[in-house]
Amino acid sequence: MRVISGTARGRRLASFAGDKIRPTSDRVKEALFNIITSNFGPLDSKQVLDLFSGTGNLGIEALSRGAAKAIFVDENPKSINILEKNLDICGFADRSEVLVSSVEHGIRLLAKKGKRFNLVFMDPPYEKGLVEKTLKEIISEGILDEEGVVITEHSLRERPSEEYDGLTLTDRRKYGDTEISFYSFTLETPRRDVSTS
Repeated sequence: MRVISGTARGRRLASFAGDKIRPTSDRVKEALFNIITSNFGPLDSKQVLDLFSGTGNLGIEALSRGAAKAIFVDENPKSINILEKNLDICGFADRSEVLVSSVEHGIRLLAKKGKRFNLVFMDPPYEKGLVEKTLKEIISEGILDEEGVVITEHSLRERPSEEYDGLTLTDRRKYGDTEISFYSFTLETPRRDVSTS
């Protein structure tokens, strides 16, 4: 697992084998960020939220590509230790914040602080009903910028709905047994459903 592009390009990120951490593969990550930059523009000055952040793989990639700040939320102590190590490896500690918390509590805390995000990553444990629950929490707490996007990784067997109170599916991609869904409040990006081997 490595940083693919930007100021920390090529840096190897720490990880460990185990059921509790399932980092996004480099191939999927590269495709994901290509879609982001093609459809939503550069990451310069973006405020990023990485939920169920694990090793910090996605938020760190966003920082490397120019995001202004990333906030990471996870409650697994092993994940937090690896995440903080990876932020140090890449030199991003000063542009990041780590919340050791459940995602639900973390979202509510960020809402109380008036935080709003341009880009939200979600990679919850598969097939636990957490995609729908977290999307609804993001909407109800108002932490997504009106032009922001939520990107959630999930199992093919856990396909979330196409709309949640105005937050609409704009793209969906398949990578093996993983699917990535893109949600935003606008329909400027045409919805696609593309299978990728």
